[in-house]
Amino acid sequence: MTFDKQSIAQVKTQVKNMAPVDQEALIPALRADARRGLQLLADQLERQMVQRKVEEDRLRALWAHENRLRSQGYIRIAGTDEAGRGPLAGPVVAAAVILPAGILLPGLNDSKKLSEKSRQGLASQIRGQALAYALGQASVEEIDRLNILHAAELAMNRALGALGDFSIVLVDGTNRLAPAFKQENIIGGDQVSASIAAASILAKVHRDALMVKLDELYPGYGLARHKGYGTADHYAALRELGPSPCHRRSFNLGHTKR
Repeated sequence: MTFDKQSIAQVKTQVKNMAPVDQEALIPALRADARRGLQLLADQLERQMVQRKVEEDRLRALWAHENRLRSQGYIRIAGTDEAGRGPLAGPVVAAAVILPAGILLPGLNDSKKLSEKSRQGLASQIRGQALAYALGQASVEEIDRLNILHAAELAMNRALGALGDFSIVLVDGTNRLAPAFKQENIIGGDQVSASIAAASILAKVHRDALMVKLDELYPGYGLARHKGYGTADHYAALRELGPSPCHRRSFNLGHTKR
């Protein structure tokens, strides 16, 4: 293939609308054209090709724990994680997910490393492609009564209880679940396990949506913006307004109005 009869702008438009595999196949033809604009386009496509390979390798590595368990005979492998352990307000939310074996979801990562837009896009893909997923939460009252660690574990147990059949669950961190669930803990699991990363995204996206609703019920605190975390403006609102019913009284809310 040659581009002799096409302008550089025409070639760029053509290439832009191609699938990545077709773009890569054009690189030799672009290299054969002496025009600098097409040489630069070839450079760009090669960089993108390398980036895709790096991302694909990262995504495949996320399946190491699941693949090891699958080699041991486990079939339906779940992952669970929570969101909202640190905020001053709102529930703690957990998600549990069973993904199809080896599925590669570009961008899948610890939810804290993703932009809001990326999380929402990935959450939609996860919900559409997961074999099963479920959510659970523990209320502010339960957090205050049990403490945040046990409340987070309660939320995970609720998510797993609603998930359906699974043979083992990968759990982020050191959380201990109900004896009915066979578990394996992974420190930093949301960065090294596809199943836990997917759960972290679903939990975060769902909790953020809940905080937007709570902002409508309890205006003035900025809950939709900071999602309940202890930002300077959140503490300032607490000093001015005092805690709302959705604030965790067992947490240090600063010198709030009573």
